[in-house]
Amino acid sequence: MQTINSAIAWWAKNRPVVTALSLGGDRLNYRDYAAWSDRVGEWLVGLGVSSGDRVNICATNSLEYCALTMGILRAGAIAAPLNVRYTARELAEIIEDHGPVLIVASDELAAKIEGNGVPVRSISEVSALRQGAPAIIDRDLDPDACVVIISTSGSTARPKGVMFTHRTMLSYIAGYALEESALAQGGGVIIVAPLATSAGMVQLVHYTVLGCSLFMEPVFTPERYLQILVEEKIAGFGGVPTFFERIAAVPGFAEADLSNLKIATTGGSRVSRALQEAWAAKGIIIRQIYGQTECGGNATLMPADLAAAMPEKCGRGGIFTELRIIDAEGNTLPPGQPGQILIRGPGTMIGYWNNPKATTETLKDGWLYTGDIGVLDEDGLLTFVDRLKDLVISGGLNISAAEVERCVSEFPGVEEVAVIAAKDERFGETPLAVVYGRDPIDIKALIAHCNERLADFKVPRYVALESEPLPRLATQKISKPILREKYRDADKQLERVR
Repeated sequence: MQTINSAIAWWAKNRPVVTALSLGGDRLNYRDYAAWSDRVGEWLVGLGVSSGDRVNICATNSLEYCALTMGILRAGAIAAPLNVRYTARELAEIIEDHGPVLIVASDELAAKIEGNGVPVRSISEVSALRQGAPAIIDRDLDPDACVVIISTSGSTARPKGVMFTHRTMLSYIAGYALEESALAQGGGVIIVAPLATSAGMVQLVHYTVLGCSLFMEPVFTPERYLQILVEEKIAGFGGVPTFFERIAAVPGFAEADLSNLKIATTGGSRVSRALQEAWAAKGIIIRQIYGQTECGGNATLMPADLAAAMPEKCGRGGIFTELRIIDAEGNTLPPGQPGQILIRGPGTMIGYWNNPKATTETLKDGWLYTGDIGVLDEDGLLTFVDRLKDLVISGGLNISAAEVERCVSEFPGVEEVAVIAAKDERFGETPLAVVYGRDPIDIKALIAHCNERLADFKVPRYVALESEPLPRLATQKISKPILREKYRDADKQLERVR
């Protein structure tokens, strides 16, 4: 049967003692991973979780988190992770939308999600199931049933839940296994992102299905990640350019043995020539990707033999994935002309949870309308140009400008606000709020207001106070292009407010 759990059961039989997961020195092999996940599934069934029920997870990355995710799937339910950095208010909105029958949370985060009318169980109960008798679960799984909901920030003020099935996730993996032949038979990979994000969850499923050894750390520390790359002979590593830059700056990088690293990928912003050269000196070519949560992960991967000469390009669609560039009227554009990127592939989401309007606006005739601008060349190689969706991407995390604007606009005295991206040395981008009000605005109080309502990474690090109403386009929308030009050097023009 084409399910994610079938893949884990396969590796449990064929690679029983190979490391499946490692975090902080604690290792779990595939045999024990499969057995633990099954016991979690049996536990959930015993709690009354039925097929199609949503189970929210509110915890930081851990082996328990992984076993819980696979246990939810084994019970026929839907894993719906919650970002632990969100405030109680943000989490309440998502919980209300998901309508879960159960929330499993770490003890230190339980207070954030209590009072929502949903039973809460401790993830320590999952820990207790690591050992035990073999589970018995009499529940068939539907390959086309929704199994994961990932909350994503787009151009709207509220997160949308992207839905995937067993089949969509496995089809995506099958397509890219051919591109990632060095990992198709296992190998070590590093997962940087939180499992509550699309990057983290997709990689967890992706590399588990391939039978890889997944290494995770609670936080990104460049020294520690360089150590893992060397000692664990990592074969695959992906992250935003900032991560590669910080690892390259670690003393000892030049001497480090990275000969086992076969695939190094990045996305979110362009790779500088200097960064490419620093890793090329180690025999490693950083390859650009392009993708988004809605397409299942990556839509493209730059061919290794072309990446060094054209680091700005993102590659072609995968073996089962097609790309188109269209104009505002929906006409397909020829090579060299910029337009909206469309994607068609087997890994595409089945829709947004509980949001048919957004689904029909995004999925049309089998194509995913990305809301991004790109150009295809004569060889079908994609260059990402800009975002139509109003996003700030900070350290690889998507931040909806509309969501931050909604919060800032609720502060007394704010009459107009526009949130744009400011350069940030550590995270690449960070939110900048451009604010207008007739009366003086207390920036310190404004930031305190935001800290109570938004996850810390969404709170503006820069605030620009305007003495006149914000500039407008002919449509009477605030002109963000003008503001982006005015504050293109905000990191030098303004003082950080947090």
